[in-house]
This record gives sequence, C-alpha cells and structure tokens, in this order.
Amino acid sequence: VQLQASGGGLVQAGTSLRLSCSASGRTFRSYVMGWFRQAPGKEREFVAAISWSGSSTYYTDSVKGRFTISRDNARNTVYLQMDGLKPEDTAVYYCAAGNPQWWLHTSVAAGGHYFYWGQGTLVTVSS
Repeated sequence: VQLQASGGGLVQAGTSLRLSCSASGRTFRSYVMGWFRQAPGKEREFVAAISWSGSSTYYTDSVKGRFTISRDNARNTVYLQMDGLKPEDTAVYYCAAGNPQWWLHTSVAAGGHYFYWGQGTLVTVSS
C-alpha cells in the first residue's frame, strides 16, 4: 500500500483545513487508517484513527471536538477535517495504515502497529 497525503498549508488560528490521504491498491478497506503528527522538536503523536468500515473512530484528547476523521473506501481515501485550528496544531501530519487491536486505545494510538506511512504534509497555524 502506498499512501499520499495532501492538503496541508499555512492558515490562521481559528480556521479550517482538510487533509486527504489517497491509497494505492485494492486492500485499503483491510486496514485501520490513522493520522499522526510531529511538531518541530517533538516526538510523533497520535491524532485520530478510523476503523475498517468507518463506523468507529478514536481521537487524542487535544483534538476532540475540533477534528473529524472519515474514510471513503470506494475512493481509497481517508480525510482529516481540522476545524478551530490552533498554533499548537502546527506539525507535519502523516497518514498511516495498519491493523492495531481496535478494542485497545493504546494499540490504536501506537505508531508501531501501522505498517504503511505517507510522506507527510505540513500544517502551519499562525496566531
């Protein structure tokens, strides 16, 4: 599976962006899809994940109520709608595909359970 993330940019605080991640291959629906981010000088952190069918989602606490993850299995694409952006959301955002243990949040949030990664797209939020 090859992943291609897009949609990043420079925006002002309080505005919105939608990230997209397109996947190659016919096995897209076989994977949990996640978004992670890495801010300058910080470790990569989990942002959100969506189950194989799209019926269930997880979010890290700092983005709950502001970000929405969704997927379109017919288009092999996962999205991250980011509303109410804050300067602390500034980071390179990566999409990832894997098969964590969905019933364990710690598994879903662990990057090691994702096999494929996109190249990242930079989101910069100015104050």
